[in-house]
Amino acid sequence: QVQLVESGGGLVQTGGSLRLSCAASGRTFSRFTMGWFRQAPGKEREYVAAITWSDARRYYADSVKGRFTISRDNAKITVYLQMNNLRPEDSAVYYCAAKPSSYISTTTTDYDYWGQGTQVTVSS
Repeated sequence: QVQLVESGGGLVQTGGSLRLSCAASGRTFSRFTMGWFRQAPGKEREYVAAITWSDARRYYADSVKGRFTISRDNAKITVYLQMNNLRPEDSAVYYCAAKPSSYISTTTTDYDYWGQGTQVTVSS
């Protein structure tokens, strides 16, 4: 049973930084792609970033390129999302997701496993 547990959300001012963590367990993740998505009130869940566990290929949504960095720690089986220069429009619940293939996807329905989400609020 795959489990994904996010942490690290909170309240920050515009221009500030946060680091989200996603602790994964229950499977061998070497062939997985791990993604971060977010959902603001009244909006659809949207793709933020993804990383392949095997070779750490990284992909970002245009809205976060240059500000967010996704990474993974093999020893801790944890994926991170470092968020810098945060803006009010980044406010959302952030979800960690996993799919059992190395094919990068930005589509929510391609991901089989989801965490419970962590709230990020950026004040202006």
